[in-house]
Amino acid sequence: MTLRRAIALILPALFARDAVCGPTVEDRTLERPEGPRQYLVAQPGGAGRELRPTVILLHGHGSSAAWMLGRDMFAGYRSRSWMALAEREHILLLAPAGLKGSDGKNAWNDCRGDAPSNATSDDVGFISALMDAAVKELGADPQRIYVFGSSNGGGMAYRLAIESGARLAAIGVQSALMPAQSRCRQPAHPLPVLLMHGTQDQIAPYAGGQVGGWGLKGRGSGVSVDASVELWRALAQLPDAPSRYQFPHLQQSDPTSATRIVWGNDPQGVQVELLRIDGGGHAPPSRAEPLPWLLRKVLGDSNRDVDWAEEAWSFFKDKRRAGPGVGL
Repeated sequence: MTLRRAIALILPALFARDAVCGPTVEDRTLERPEGPRQYLVAQPGGAGRELRPTVILLHGHGSSAAWMLGRDMFAGYRSRSWMALAEREHILLLAPAGLKGSDGKNAWNDCRGDAPSNATSDDVGFISALMDAAVKELGADPQRIYVFGSSNGGGMAYRLAIESGARLAAIGVQSALMPAQSRCRQPAHPLPVLLMHGTQDQIAPYAGGQVGGWGLKGRGSGVSVDASVELWRALAQLPDAPSRYQFPHLQQSDPTSATRIVWGNDPQGVQVELLRIDGGGHAPPSRAEPLPWLLRKVLGDSNRDVDWAEEAWSFFKDKRRAGPGVGL
């Protein structure tokens, strides 16, 4: 039996939902022209009546909103990082669900013009309506709305930065490339952008090229991570020379290393950050949640020196959007 066949047989049995401790999670829907759209709300406890910073989490192709909140397992792996962070920092988490593309998997309508298996829905309109609802009904701080997306969700975060950037305080993307063949206009609104990417990512190659791997078709192509960084750096007119921080290596068995590279010196202003995982694959970095063997074979190695949610929040927390609030 080939490894691919084994994965096809094992994954469905390992994909399961389970309740976790932390913020209260509520299923909600928004009526949209394409029909009702589902999203999850994670409400932290003890936040009082003050406006709350809000992170919109966008899942990857074939993943789910529930996985982003640690409610689903995938191939024996669950990440509770965002839920733990939300409880500690009193962050409101919103996890919308993408719609099925032509391959039958949940996806987002990002900017890739050569990704026919993406969804075709108005996802910018959906998430814009979600932001308005969060401000009006859930106590979201309109000056502190952040978007973080993984893989295809990261591509959707890039589209939101292009088309709704004035409504956001910052975005973060994990293992996502700017499109090589874009259906969207070029970015025009400078925005704080965090990129996390492994140099050995075989699904969204660090050097750019075809997105896919493991027989996936119709996933389009992207430019290199360095080209993506340069685009956002130049738009914000940030200095050429970045600051660098090498994270201490915590696990001797971890074959990867993590470096934070930042353009812009003001944590309250526009910055571009690259969290480069040398030797890392398509999985998010995590100190406490090691990947199972099967997922390492599929996704590549995950860094153990830094946590994706913690690094994202470190980048987001001091940033505010300029101008009037969302929906006001």
